[in-house]
Amino acid sequence: MEFRVGDLPAAPLAAAATFHARELPRLIAAFAQDRDPVTIVFPPADHSHRGWRLAAVQSLARARAPRRVNAVAGDDAAAIAATVRYLDGADGVTGQYWPVDGNGAGEVLS
Repeated sequence: MEFRVGDLPAAPLAAAATFHARELPRLIAAFAQDRDPVTIVFPPADHSHRGWRLAAVQSLARARAPRRVNAVAGDDAAAIAATVRYLDGADGVTGQYWPVDGNGAGEVLS
């Protein structure tokens, strides 16, 4: 399952507060209805958002185990889709945060 996060404030602390107040309840409700691995899709953000996003994803992965939870961030649809496809088949990967921009080394191969 792919869960898309709406727009978040630019400041990391405000973005984290908005995510936890607005998006987390929707995400937890989705967990109750879907048993597949979940990939959270965040909008793009600079490096200052990495810490709170990674902590949220890791906490959700621990709470949802043995189901997998990962996250990607970006606005390149092809890069997001390739990463989601990879994560759907990567049975041992959980609790990870993957910023993507489509300017990497090439296609994700699995």
